Amino acid sequence: MPSTHDVLPDNLPVPVDDGAADHLRGMRLPDVALTATDGRTVSLARLTGRTVAYAYPRTGEPGQPGLTPDWDAIPGARGCTPQACDFRDHHAELTARGVAQVFGLSTQTSAYQREAAERLRLRLPFPLLADPHRAFAMAARLPVFEAGGQILLRRLTLVIDDGVVSQLFYPVFPPDRSARQVVDWLTGAAA
Repeated sequence: MPSTHDVLPDNLPVPVDDGAADHLRGMRLPDVALTATDGRTVSLARLTGRTVAYAYPRTGEPGQPGLTPDWDAIPGARGCTPQACDFRDHHAELTARGVAQVFGLSTQTSAYQREAAERLRLRLPFPLLADPHRAFAMAARLPVFEAGGQILLRRLTLVIDDGVVSQLFYPVFPPDRSARQVVDWLTGAAA
């Protein structure tokens, strides 16, 4: 039986493209070390080949409401677990289309991300990256929003080739189709 974090309500507000990520297209990413849930330290700027990194606000806690009472009313806030599951479920398709590595990215700590992935039994075939001090987010000027006294990343997906953003998906909606958007783009780019 899926948890409430696996099922998206039908009435989620659709985020609008506010232009806050436009500067990322073609950008050489900043060289910032991020802790991965597999124990590695990763700099998206130093990776070779094609990387897909999806940013998400935060993984919720099962049985708990969102960070704020109006969490579901914040465009783009709800859907982190369904987004992660979409990347898990389409990981083989991404790698078959030349993606060397996939990462999830949030401002939560790596310890919280590991615990949440285990608790939610996500069985992700890729690590999550932690940016708890927002060093990478600020250096790359990633779009953010404030909720419950926390600064969180807006949902976006980057296709990165040798440290340079070659494709951007922003805003991402619905979040449970995020990986499929990338697969569709990769399929079209190869045609």
